[in-house]
Amino acid sequence: MSDSEKVVLSPAEIDAKAQRLIKNTAWGSAGLGLVPVPVVDLVAIGGLQVWLVRELAKLHGVPLAGNRIKALVSALIGSGAPTLLATGTSSLVKAIPFVGPVLSLALSPSLSGVSTLALGRVFHAHFKTGGTLLDFDADKMRAYYEAELAKAKEEADAREKAEPAAAA
Repeated sequence: MSDSEKVVLSPAEIDAKAQRLIKNTAWGSAGLGLVPVPVVDLVAIGGLQVWLVRELAKLHGVPLAGNRIKALVSALIGSGAPTLLATGTSSLVKAIPFVGPVLSLALSPSLSGVSTLALGRVFHAHFKTGGTLLDFDADKMRAYYEAELAKAKEEADAREKAEPAAAA
């Protein structure tokens, strides 16, 4: 399809596609949290998060800026958030013989999923308001990311509580 034949999406269609993309990528990230090899899961999840931001930028028509996405994702989620520290810790827990893999099954998938969900929501909101990769300020967006992280964690906790009730 040439540039002149590009399909123009309405803001509502872009929003719906972005929400699906974010949710599906968060589920993929949670699945990668199950990778049994320490640190490999973190590398894979980081790659998936960079891919998510790249896809959101494309969806919003934001020009890509080289390796800037990787730097922005690292700056935003590498900010020392307790949940992200726990994600790294749960990855390293996998190295503990016998109990490590079992403990990480309880921690890593949920933390990976919520961090990806929050990250996607932050970048989607930024792009939705006309922001670009060049004017994204991780320091200014950190509070919003932390709030989205807490919200995503609450949603995951509520979903976990609802699943046993639905199964009964």
